[in-house]
Amino acid sequence: MEINHHPSEEDDDDKDALSSMSAIPPPRKIHSYSHQLRASGQKGHHRQRQHSLDDIPKITEALSGCGISGDSSDDEFYPYATTTNSSSFPFTGDAGDSDDYLITHQPEIGEDFQPLPEFVGSGGGVGMFKVPTRSPLHSARPPCLELRPHPLRETQVGRFLRNIACTGTQLWAGQESGVRFWNFDDAFEPGCGLGGHVRRGDEDAAPFHESASTSPTTCLMADNGNRLVWSGHKDGKIRSWTMDPSSENDDDTPFKEGLSWQAHKGPVNSVIMSSYGDLWSCSEGGVIKIWTWESMEKSLSLRLEEKHMAALLVERSGIDLRAQVTVNGSCSISSSEVKSLLADNVRSKVWAAQLQTFSLWDARTKELLQVFNTEGLTENKVEMPSEKDQPAEDEMKVKIASTSKKEKSHGFLQRSRNAIMGAADAVRRVATRGGGASEDAKRTEAMVLAGDGMIWTGCTNGLLIQWDGYGNRLQDFRHHQCAVLCFCTFGERIYIGYVSGHIQIIDLEGNLIAGWVAHNNAVIKMASADGYIFSLATHGGIRGWHVISPGPLDGIIRSELSETEQTYAQTDSVRILIGSWNVGQGKASHDALMSWLGSVASDVGILVVGLQEVEMGAGFLAMSAAKESVGGNEGSSIGQYWIDTIGKTLDEKAVFERMGSRQLAGLLISLWVRKNLRTHVGDIDVAAVPCGFGRAIGNKGGVGLRIRVFDRIMCFINCHLAAHLEAVNRRNADFDHIYKTMSFSRSSNAHNAPAAGVTTGSHTTKSANNVNVNTEETKQDLAEADMVVFFGDFNYRLFGISYDEARDFVSQRSFDWLREKDQLRAEMKAGKVFQGMREAIITFPPTYKFERHRPGLGGYDSGEKKRIPAWCDRVIYRDTRTSPESECSLDCPVVASIMLYDACMDVTESDHKPVRCKFHVKIEHVDRSVRRQEFGRIIRTNEKVRALLNDLRYVPETVVSSNSVVLQNQDTFVLRITNKCVKQNAVFRILCEGQSTVREDEDNTLELQPLGSFGFPRWLEVMPAAGTIKPDSSVEISVHQEEFHTLEEFVDGIPQNWWCEDTRDKEAILVVNVQGSCSTETECHRVHVRHCFSAKNLRIDANQPDSKSTSLKKNEGDSKSKSSKKNDGDSGSKSHKKNDEDSGSKSHKKNDGESGSKSHKKSDGDYGSKSHKKNDGDSNSKSQKKNEGDPSSKSQKKSDKDSGSKSQKKNNGDSSSKSQKKSDEDSSSYKSHSGKRSEGDSSSYTSQSGKKKSSNSSTGEESQNGHDKR
Repeated sequence: MEINHHPSEEDDDDKDALSSMSAIPPPRKIHSYSHQLRASGQKGHHRQRQHSLDDIPKITEALSGCGISGDSSDDEFYPYATTTNSSSFPFTGDAGDSDDYLITHQPEIGEDFQPLPEFVGSGGGVGMFKVPTRSPLHSARPPCLELRPHPLRETQVGRFLRNIACTGTQLWAGQESGVRFWNFDDAFEPGCGLGGHVRRGDEDAAPFHESASTSPTTCLMADNGNRLVWSGHKDGKIRSWTMDPSSENDDDTPFKEGLSWQAHKGPVNSVIMSSYGDLWSCSEGGVIKIWTWESMEKSLSLRLEEKHMAALLVERSGIDLRAQVTVNGSCSISSSEVKSLLADNVRSKVWAAQLQTFSLWDARTKELLQVFNTEGLTENKVEMPSEKDQPAEDEMKVKIASTSKKEKSHGFLQRSRNAIMGAADAVRRVATRGGGASEDAKRTEAMVLAGDGMIWTGCTNGLLIQWDGYGNRLQDFRHHQCAVLCFCTFGERIYIGYVSGHIQIIDLEGNLIAGWVAHNNAVIKMASADGYIFSLATHGGIRGWHVISPGPLDGIIRSELSETEQTYAQTDSVRILIGSWNVGQGKASHDALMSWLGSVASDVGILVVGLQEVEMGAGFLAMSAAKESVGGNEGSSIGQYWIDTIGKTLDEKAVFERMGSRQLAGLLISLWVRKNLRTHVGDIDVAAVPCGFGRAIGNKGGVGLRIRVFDRIMCFINCHLAAHLEAVNRRNADFDHIYKTMSFSRSSNAHNAPAAGVTTGSHTTKSANNVNVNTEETKQDLAEADMVVFFGDFNYRLFGISYDEARDFVSQRSFDWLREKDQLRAEMKAGKVFQGMREAIITFPPTYKFERHRPGLGGYDSGEKKRIPAWCDRVIYRDTRTSPESECSLDCPVVASIMLYDACMDVTESDHKPVRCKFHVKIEHVDRSVRRQEFGRIIRTNEKVRALLNDLRYVPETVVSSNSVVLQNQDTFVLRITNKCVKQNAVFRILCEGQSTVREDEDNTLELQPLGSFGFPRWLEVMPAAGTIKPDSSVEISVHQEEFHTLEEFVDGIPQNWWCEDTRDKEAILVVNVQGSCSTETECHRVHVRHCFSAKNLRIDANQPDSKSTSLKKNEGDSKSKSSKKNDGDSGSKSHKKNDEDSGSKSHKKNDGESGSKSHKKSDGDYGSKSHKKNDGDSNSKSQKKNEGDPSSKSQKKSDKDSGSKSQKKNNGDSSSKSQKKSDEDSSSYKSHSGKRSEGDSSSYTSQSGKKKSSNSSTGEESQNGHDKR
């Protein structure tokens, strides 16, 4: 049996220690040691009683093997934000009631008291029992700009941040009560709260500005073209905010919204601006709406007093796309919730993501192009909505003032409907495919447009899928096992945010570049600006990561910050009282609670109480297990009685504040914090692990609370382990199970329930059943904490001793002899349980088993069983020390010592005696505001850092073929962008600064009017509008005039004034923004595009008189078909004209006998795409050229007064002609796509590098680039 095995196992280990002890135990006074503590005033009394023990040498011996091994690079709980402004904890002054401990006078906590000696268990320092690594800066993540340090959750009730968006100079955040923004110029300023008034949770955040209160913000989008920020809200409204509210308001006054209107019945899930400046939004029920820029522009121009009219105008202009694709009650798209929208501004398309499908829309015509699933397969299903669903969104066409009660009712019904539909869909998947879990794991959570024009989507199972612009699935990757929540792009890098808190960087090919743990919570949004990638975690913290991180810059900043550690390091201290009691299903008197807790709580800041056997009936245990299985953890009425009774004992309302509690069957834990410490304690989380009857029933197990104290994590676990003398191995297994599987989550029983019950978009626990967690990368919550305290009824007994012998030792207070027979001490020494943890030397009588209501040591069990007295009730802990010499620092931030460890022997309400343990804890933490200022100083003044940042300003040299274009009669002009750099890729994006109307009577324009988010006017198509250019290569951009001459307005979704033809000429200014693959600077090229409607001759003088037109070239296999076209109005272009008589013709002829020719016809289904067909008969065919030996034959020149022009021009009546063709058989026109991507076209729009043509015309095209305006 085990009881016989353990004594023999310990004989050899303890032989030396026992031989040094006296054969006869020294005489001891027989009275309660707890009473002796209160009556004695002699200092050092505890040290007197250790002369016969071998514990002190064992401490050094045990600690010597507890060094750090490895690096906790996945440390989720480090570093933490601080919310502290004071440099010391209030209790570091006078101790108050000194008779609670041996020391009668204690001027400073931690200086004049004598800590109790401790016993340290073996087996620490390895595996999950290794002390977590701490340092001033995390060695496994890049140094970051903490714009908003992690706030305490309890301070964010009603103000949680849920999304972010960046402008050029600001970062905006949507919160549950409106929006706020930070100016990057203030990023390194000291934290001062809102308008100089410090608000809890934002004490260390950089200065910010906040809006007036609104409904919770669900999405954000920045419109830099009009300096507006658009936000979607839970109440279905869309609001606009100006980027410069400080000019209109005081810093102390919350700024107000601009335009707002009721867009949807339900929450607005996403808002985007299309490439034509229209605002797209989506919501529940598969609803997608478009708000045209024309209608919004008109409403934005109205005065403040016309705000109501402005909202009504926009509301009535909304276009319901779902209604447009519904014919005879059948709809082409799913009615499931549209989670997000993505503007593909490269091809003027819009992607809409639902749970398992995508719909692809044309941004200009607003037509549905394709519906396909996550596998890339086309969806052909047709949905038949019910009668009630159909008019749901149509009712929004008229403004209705609904009551909040109606809104709540609709929300409940909508959620119920969605839940039922989701359940039915899951049943269908199980029936048809054998299971729905795999499909659910492939749900799309995020989308992004990469720098090369590809689309990337992320799924709940961590899968990354690459798509081309036409819905073709190209390839997929998985670099992390957790759910993808967000994306962000910068240059040629793609950033991925995961639910685990990780951030990863991949290149355009999907290769993993780097990754690190960015937050201890899920990364829910990312945005880029000012040379940083900003990430938002679910707890509301915002960090900025430099775009070249990880890299040499990180090492320099880390070294500099480490040298100035003393400027931002702060030390605080707090006293913590732990109370444990197995109440045996009884109730306690007020006197008992005062004796146990009230008498020693006067100087503590945190009090944690754990009870066992609160209730133990079979029916109650079964009901508790059933509730736990469905997530119910609200506790019982008896548990609440105990919490309320203890709260009254502590004078809860006046002195202490209850933070949280957790009950698991008969186990109960609750935590109180002194009110003047409350601002530094928060983030209360709870956990429970059953260990009884198949690890399912809570008669045995553990309940835990996790809190953040002065920026450090502390875990408290109340345990009740297996009973009976021989069940040592079961007790060890129970502890191991609790330590490994305990996973904390938000409390529903916290005293501030709203704070604890805030829901998030995604939540991950460390359970074995969660498919979103990589168990190899996930560490135990307890292993990651700075301080862990286990307490409760551990049920370890005394072995190798009889009942009478034990009673005799107790009566003589020979506790040092009894300790040698303690099962727990023996198991800890052998490294089998509580590995590396500590316990103060026990100097109080065994706490089990007593007869109820029988005082004194004579109350031990004298019944038939005569259970041997034992120390069942214990308190064991660990901090961040790795050696006896460790002192409190940022490398060892939590150092605890025990001031008091005893039992209340005068309490008789149970068969166990209550135990208490008082800790004095020193905590070293970081002042985040000061460290952010140091970070800014290094960025601004360090020469090495400045040199590295200056390298990021480099932009590859690029040349644009023309700066002036004239289009008419649906012309297409080819603009070439050439990357002159031979080493680095160039990333370009084409925007439109705005358009203006040309006056008919004068050759000048009206004021430039920007469209939404630098969108293109509807008559202009630019494709591709973004992409990458390889070194020493070029890319060709098609600039095409679309047939769009109407002044279109929508009322109730119906186009109005369609008969009004706008015949005025227009001019748009295109801006070609070019940057390097990872550069923070951008170079701009401007191109003026004139749209001519009239038949009169027009001429725009180009800056380069010798500029020549480029020709659109596509390399497809061996095809080298080339076309030459003239751009009318571009004086720098060359043209090929056949003769005078057909110089005015606009017809495009196709040569049936030559497969290499192309056609200018446009496909109705796809705008901006072209079909590249391989030349089967003559793969090397080119457009017929003039005699190559004669340079003058490149363009025919007219005689007389037009002979000096390089580009042949027609007189008057022929001014509208676009291009001339040499002969029918040599015609080379362009043929459009049919909406599908051609074979061999990677759709990256990166041209083939360095293919020079031997013809003179090709040489002329290359040579002219050096003269173009950059």
